[in-house]
Amino acid sequence: MRIRHVATVLVGVAGASVTALALSGLLFRDPVPPAIAQATLWMPDPLAPPRIAETNSVRPALAQADVAFEFRPVPPLPASPADTSLPSIEPPLVIWSREIASGETLDAVLDDAGLAAFARAEIAQALGSEYDLRQLRPGHSVTVESSPNGTPRRVELAVADGLRIVTVLGDTPDTRVLEPEPEIVTFAGQAVVESSIYAALQDAGLPARFAVDLAQMLASTADLRRDLAGGEVIRLLWREARDGNQRIGQPELTFAALELGDSTYEIVWPDDESGQATIFLDGTVLQVFTPPVEGARLSSAFGNRVHPIYGNVRMHTGVDFSAPSGAPVRATAPGRISYVGWRGGYGRVVEVAHGANTITRYTHLSAVPEGLAPGQRVMAGDMIGRVGATGTATGPNLHYEVMVNGRPTDPLADNRLAEALERETDVADKLTQLSAARSLLAERLARETTPATTERL
Repeated sequence: MRIRHVATVLVGVAGASVTALALSGLLFRDPVPPAIAQATLWMPDPLAPPRIAETNSVRPALAQADVAFEFRPVPPLPASPADTSLPSIEPPLVIWSREIASGETLDAVLDDAGLAAFARAEIAQALGSEYDLRQLRPGHSVTVESSPNGTPRRVELAVADGLRIVTVLGDTPDTRVLEPEPEIVTFAGQAVVESSIYAALQDAGLPARFAVDLAQMLASTADLRRDLAGGEVIRLLWREARDGNQRIGQPELTFAALELGDSTYEIVWPDDESGQATIFLDGTVLQVFTPPVEGARLSSAFGNRVHPIYGNVRMHTGVDFSAPSGAPVRATAPGRISYVGWRGGYGRVVEVAHGANTITRYTHLSAVPEGLAPGQRVMAGDMIGRVGATGTATGPNLHYEVMVNGRPTDPLADNRLAEALERETDVADKLTQLSAARSLLAERLARETTPATTERL
């Protein structure tokens, strides 16, 4: 009770103190100046309502769609891993390539490329289905494209004349033969002889192999080693098959003119496949000549020589023409087939009789046309076989002989076959060919005085 009484007294005292302080503040505050007091009584005038101008225009009422807005939240784009991932990039193929060496097989080359035995066998079978692998020669090349783990994907075999055999490997190998589509380009050039025709052509940047063609064509009419005195001019017209800047095969002569002493020898090769060439002396038909293999290289002449297989000195009873296997062999003069068959070291042989005492013999043939038989009539330029290496031969070539009364004669110097050809020659047609060749040669020489685009062989 006493505690409660004390608390009541304290509360009363506190309240009296607060009341006293408030009254003292009012009693002792300084008076407010009249100007300030007047200012506190000011209030702003009320705003007047806006005036609306009266016009004759009527504002169309807005449709609800014009003023009503509907807010639709755009859903966030889904974060797909496919949208942010980078495209897959295949690793680059590993490419290996090199040429085939002498005596080397395809299997050895593929082994050098690091391919396993089963892969080499598969590739050889695929390529062999389109190309006879026994015909591989030095200079042919093999290109292998492999994945980084060493698995072969594509194999290319490049052989002669721009021909390529390509195999794409997969579940089933796909092999294709790709043949170039060459453009035939005609070139012209001239050279001055100082020592030999071969050296003159080489120094002038012209195909030196044409020296063999000229020697073969003029063998029975001029001795190019003895009759050349120096200063003679040779003018040539030839054609090449080109795939871009690459030449395919060998160049082919179409016209040649040689100033020899006071005479001019001219030779025209026709555009047809007969291979017959006409030799003119001072504008007159002198001789018509048909080589047994068009464009072939004369590799061995008539006379004594060291035999390439037996090693002893023997009489070479004909001439040899080095040519690719399968190249067409043609009759050099009109006659009748007298023999078709096999003759020991000659291999497969075809013989043609020209009259009663002259026979031409074509040997080492790989094949003869079906139906070719003794007694059949043939004309100069008719195909009677294909180049091969049958019998005793070191490689594909044609051994060509001319037999007169059973004795061998030099095929490049005997005139009997030329006389047989001349009897069936249309002289007017030959002279027309000569005129056309002269005109084209003059035109080309005027256009390209230096054959900068030709290649030295």
